[in-house]
Order: sequence, then C-alpha cells, then structure tokens
Amino acid sequence: MSGHSKWATTKHKKAVVDAKRSKLFAKLIKNVEVAARTGGGDPTGNPTLFDAIQKAKKSSVPNDNIDRAVKRGSGAEGGGADYQTIMYEGYGPNGVAVLVECLTDNRNRAASDVRVAFTRNGGTMADPGSVSYLFTRKGVVTVPAEGLGEDDVLTAVLDAGAEEVNAAGDVYEVISEATDLVAVRTALQDAGIDYDSAEAQFVPSMQVELDAEGAEKVLRLIDALEDSDDVQNVYANFDASDEVLAQVG
Repeated sequence: MSGHSKWATTKHKKAVVDAKRSKLFAKLIKNVEVAARTGGGDPTGNPTLFDAIQKAKKSSVPNDNIDRAVKRGSGAEGGGADYQTIMYEGYGPNGVAVLVECLTDNRNRAASDVRVAFTRNGGTMADPGSVSYLFTRKGVVTVPAEGLGEDDVLTAVLDAGAEEVNAAGDVYEVISEATDLVAVRTALQDAGIDYDSAEAQFVPSMQVELDAEGAEKVLRLIDALEDSDDVQNVYANFDASDEVLAQVG
C-alpha cells in the first residue's frame, strides 16, 4: 500500500499546485483586463498593459487567454466585469503590518473574505490609514540573477532613476519611484537584460524580524488572504532569514 499512499500524496500535492496555478492565472488575466480598460488595448501605448501581459506570459498563461482579456477590457469583446480596486489594512501575528490589494466586482464578498482570513489566522483588520503609512508605492522590476552580477544590473538602470538593486534569492529587485518604472524597465531592455516582472508595489519603510514560529503564522495568514479570488496582492512588513524560511519550508 505504500506505493498507493505515495501516489495519493503526490496527486494531492499536484491538485494543490494546479489550484494555486489556476488562481494565479485568473488573477493575472484580471490584471490584463483592467489595464486594457484603464489605458486602452494597445500595449505599445499602455505601459501598464505591456507589463501585465509580460507578467502573464512569464507565468505561462496561454496567449489566447491574454488576448481575450485585452479584448474584454478594451471593449472589443463583451463579457468584461466592472472591477474596482479596494485596499484593506490590518495586523498579522507579531504586530506585522499587512496591506491587502483587492480587484473585485463584489465589494461585500471581498471584505468578507479578507475579514475571515484575518480572524482565522491570528490577525485583525485595521482602520484605513493606520497601516498604509508604513508602506511607500515604488516601482519594482524583478530580474533573473542567473549569469548576471549585481553591478551589471546597477550599471544598466542607474541613469534611468533606479534607487537600489537588491539580491533576493535567485532574482534581483530593482527599486525606483513608481513614476520611473517604465524608464527602468526600458533601460534593462536596451541593455539586453531579461526581466520577469515590472509593476508598482507597496514597499515597507521598516520591517519586523521574525523567528520560525512567527514567520509560519504570518505566511499562513498571507496564504489564506491570497486564497481569495478577489485578493490581487498582499504586502507585509516582515523579514525572515534564509535559515528561518528553510525551517518553515
């Protein structure tokens, strides 16, 4: 029976991965649709759409799905939903500040999902403005680190407005003002450097260092929040060493 048990476990793990993958696809497609609705369906004149398409392609979203999302968003094809961006704020375990960015066509459902995730995972929702001041909106471009030195990336983006380049595992994160995002991304392209994603994100101004127990609790909360179809991004001001993250798995 051990072989059967092993297959059952593998099948379960695959189902979890597939479920997460389909959720990710849905969120990336929603991003594309909203970008097309906001700035038009031509990626050459709509940098936000260009970057949303790039991120979707890098995550292996099929081109047909991307094309249909552009058409729905730009009005060339019917069936698009009226999505709103809503930010929720809260605190996770160990006093970690959490910002939750939702893209939803049902405000009540989104609020309910977020509240339940916080309540069941040791967190509390907070009033608007009580957490967001700890974050600054920045441009963040992620670049695969393979075959590249930090100086290579820094040299390419320095004159385009990049503020810093951070090594983060197997990628580099290039941080800039949100208004310089397109210039930084273009500088990387001009230098022949491939990038995974370019988008505006909320970057924390200070971080809470966590041990393995704290990191596990916060990551569980983030997982629960991201499990909602309405939640597009979750930002939290915690830091954990590689050793701690390895313990958490």
